[in-house]
Amino acid sequence: MSLEKLHIAVLMGGWSNERPVSLMSGEGVAAALEERGHRVTRIDMGRDVAQKLADAAPDVVFNALHGAPGEDGTVQGMMDLMGLAYTHSGLATSVIAIDKELTKQALVPHGVPMPGGRIVASEELYERDPLARPYVLKPVNEGSSVGVAIVTEGGNYGNPIGRDTRGPWQEFAQLLAEPYIRGRELTTAVLGDRALMVTELKPKSGFYDFDSKYTDGMTEHVCPAEIPEEITRACLDLALLCHRLLGCKGCSRTDFRWDDERGLDGLFVLETNTQPGMTPLSLVPEQARHLGIGYADLVEAIIEEALGKDERA
Repeated sequence: MSLEKLHIAVLMGGWSNERPVSLMSGEGVAAALEERGHRVTRIDMGRDVAQKLADAAPDVVFNALHGAPGEDGTVQGMMDLMGLAYTHSGLATSVIAIDKELTKQALVPHGVPMPGGRIVASEELYERDPLARPYVLKPVNEGSSVGVAIVTEGGNYGNPIGRDTRGPWQEFAQLLAEPYIRGRELTTAVLGDRALMVTELKPKSGFYDFDSKYTDGMTEHVCPAEIPEEITRACLDLALLCHRLLGCKGCSRTDFRWDDERGLDGLFVLETNTQPGMTPLSLVPEQARHLGIGYADLVEAIIEEALGKDERA
């Protein structure tokens, strides 16, 4: 790829739970762009982010933020008002995709298989289970498996869940309760309008939580996944469908749970991430690399799409 030399602001950090990951993503992106000869301004987002962006006056912003307010539409709306070109998805897409319940409302009517479940007030959990055990509790609008708990029959959360037991119910007023789907963790990246590959994730802890995602050696990545061709094809097709239905730009990553005892009927979409990680352990760069797309080429491809589209979802 031959991208003209640009002034690019790399927006990273912020104050979400995913700040450390964002800083790693942002630094990786910035270093790759500098190696390609671009002028880079690194911006660790604070409350003065608008002023920093105005002062920098970049040609384009690479949004390497993860979590709110960099992935939920807040920063996107600000940059829209400022007239800045930026990578990844726009305001409306970001608002919907970070909210797991809104995502279901957008995708399920179009035939995307997703787990059932409902929003529950955390206070309710101290009185009764919202679903039959085992079930999963997760924040409605957090990423990177932040605050996810699997409630099992013989688990250590109590029955009902104890008020003083450590878990996401102490941190969030509302949670999404979903049936637990046994089986395997799969993920597929989309770049532009192309689904890349399917990776199977095998966490050594048995649960693909925040630490398993971002601690070297805690999760085995099998890329490409050793799964039947029909499951590979379904993951690729569904990831691209989710990307298009949600109106994603640049790259996205759709995560799946697959009950391999049920075949195609056991495949479920969990969520679509509109700003996937770009760290050394991240899945999008890994899948791109397997297809011969180097890290710097991946970064420039995301920027190229940002500069090629004026309208944002």
